[in-house]
Amino acid sequence: MSQSIEKIRNIGIIAHIDAGKTTVTERVLFYSGYTHKVGSVDEGTTVTDYDEEEQERGITIYSVPVTFDWKDCSINLIDTPGHVDFTAEVERCLRVLDGAVVIFSAREGVEAQSETVWRQANKYGVPRIVFINKMDREGADFYATVDEIQKRLEANPLVLTLPVGAGPEHTNDPFRATIDLIQMKMLVFDPTNLGKDYQVLDIPDDLHEEAELWRSQMFDQLSMFSDEITELLLEEKPVPEELIQKVIRDATIHSLCVPVLCGTALHYIGVQPLTDSVVRYLPSPLDRPPVEGIDPKAKGTHGDAVKKIYRKVDTQEPFCGLVFKIIPGSHGDLSYVRIYSGSLKPGSRVLNVGRNVKENVPQIFRLQAGHKEPMKEAVGAGEIVGILGLAHSYTGDTLCETSKPILLESIEFPETVLSMAIEPETTAERKKLDLTLNIMRKQDPTFQAVIHPETGQTLISGMGELHLEIIKHRLLREFKLHVRVRPPRVSYRETVKRMSEVVGECNRKVGDSVLFARVSLRMEPFDKGDKSVLVIPMLPLDSTCPVDLVSAAVETFHEQGDGGGMYGFPLFHIKMTILNIETDDTTNETAVRIASADAFNKAVLQSGIDLLEPVMKLEVTAPNENVGDIISDLQQRRAVVNQTYVRGRNKIVEAEAPLVGLFGYANAVKGLSQGHATFSMEPFTYKPAPKEVLESFI
Repeated sequence: MSQSIEKIRNIGIIAHIDAGKTTVTERVLFYSGYTHKVGSVDEGTTVTDYDEEEQERGITIYSVPVTFDWKDCSINLIDTPGHVDFTAEVERCLRVLDGAVVIFSAREGVEAQSETVWRQANKYGVPRIVFINKMDREGADFYATVDEIQKRLEANPLVLTLPVGAGPEHTNDPFRATIDLIQMKMLVFDPTNLGKDYQVLDIPDDLHEEAELWRSQMFDQLSMFSDEITELLLEEKPVPEELIQKVIRDATIHSLCVPVLCGTALHYIGVQPLTDSVVRYLPSPLDRPPVEGIDPKAKGTHGDAVKKIYRKVDTQEPFCGLVFKIIPGSHGDLSYVRIYSGSLKPGSRVLNVGRNVKENVPQIFRLQAGHKEPMKEAVGAGEIVGILGLAHSYTGDTLCETSKPILLESIEFPETVLSMAIEPETTAERKKLDLTLNIMRKQDPTFQAVIHPETGQTLISGMGELHLEIIKHRLLREFKLHVRVRPPRVSYRETVKRMSEVVGECNRKVGDSVLFARVSLRMEPFDKGDKSVLVIPMLPLDSTCPVDLVSAAVETFHEQGDGGGMYGFPLFHIKMTILNIETDDTTNETAVRIASADAFNKAVLQSGIDLLEPVMKLEVTAPNENVGDIISDLQQRRAVVNQTYVRGRNKIVEAEAPLVGLFGYANAVKGLSQGHATFSMEPFTYKPAPKEVLESFI
């Protein structure tokens, strides 16, 4: 291996849209020597936003890895999207990363999507540090943002740097430097060489008292994690820098605190201390727990307990890795793989344990945004690499040594909320469209394409209007398809009103014999956990039904649930319990499937169906004089306003609104505020649709 494991950092940059993730990434790459010219989001010249659609829109759409050296460490950095429509990109990256840098705008503070990415990081137990960016913006408030991190995110922010001033140059006290509370020095960055050099100066007298106050608070927090620091403070002895950094690192890795730094990436202030903090405080792969999986050989098929196994981050362990992203290409798919244990050589053979197929590993690449560098030597535990040529592997699949199988936890993605019909203009385009949609499905797990059973139309589904718009542009521009698209429509769900118990039967004459099976089923509402449809076999202890017939029944109920209820929409939050399966000498898998389908249909009719519509969590930031009009407009869209509060010079409106009422909202809110208001939304929940919506489907 070219790099020892303790010197590797696998990190992601996550934030709300327009907080400055890509600009921070560009500055880090420039200061590290990876690039020799600073890229610009506005000019479309950044390293990580290399896609044409990203450059035109000035936003990140695809998560992109890039590897560079900082001091004596190798950093695998992934720049992720901030828009809620592409939250799956954040989800899959956090699944495989060891740490994260969360960026907040000092002006906007903690926004809706900030909360979403923070929850995602909590879900995967990812340690993180915070960078409060845009301190040079009008209305920037470092201290209010720290307060919001503590209250809204229920985090423990540990302030390591303070801003000197706030706001743009024309204000009375513009942002111009930072104060390092560990060194107790002021860092002044030189704009003439793009902030590459900075001076370490004494803190001015007028700022010294405040710096001492915050340093004292830092020690109060650190003393909770270290008896050694507590003793030194009680004895009024100086605390060594090395000890401070060690305690911060330990507390950060165990998610006991979140180090907070500040700056403005656009104007080259505070980026190097941030990158130093990545190396000092975020974990290496060795600092993370051994990866947990299950032994596929011991996996039960009839409710048996599974056997957990673990792999240490060690090149001497058997190889295992997780495919977390796929980029289809003309010369084969490029699979992004996080290696958790062992090592991997080009030309080796691995097992895709979930699909029970062996895969060849022809080539391994170092991923560098839009480029890739061939790796001829073995790569080992802790690395993130690209493998070109895997034929059967998809996002979330486990690759492992053929003789030592392990199945890692896959990656779960949110349900799609919008769909639209797409039609090829000619018959010749139909095959090309089907092939293209398969390629896009493999690349994007939140993109779906199905043929409607009644109309024969191809329906494509995604996470929002922007998501579908970009998919449409790719079909027309990148794949050069001639297709027509219809306006988006909401993806409703169906759930049952009450519990029912039914018996489904199969009594069919086949030749001289009668094919028989009888399946008893209980169906009931169930809104616990993430699964849309939960199927549990709970046969009597004296049941003699073979395991393969039980599996056939379970599979049928899942298929029926995905196929929809009375109105053709997928079922949601439903629990089905198989109470019994009665068989005789004629019973086979087909008979059980027929009886199960019959039981499902009877249970749906007996339980009754409610139609559910997706509801979005909405946050609107607007000048005070426009808030009344905005609230009035939201109420007309069937929104429920939960609260309004002041943030700086603006007012924040938090609401819940049905997705169907938010089509075209971006233009509406601009018109109501003369372009001054901004908003963000994210999927929140499903709620019963109004009677008139249900009647339209009846």
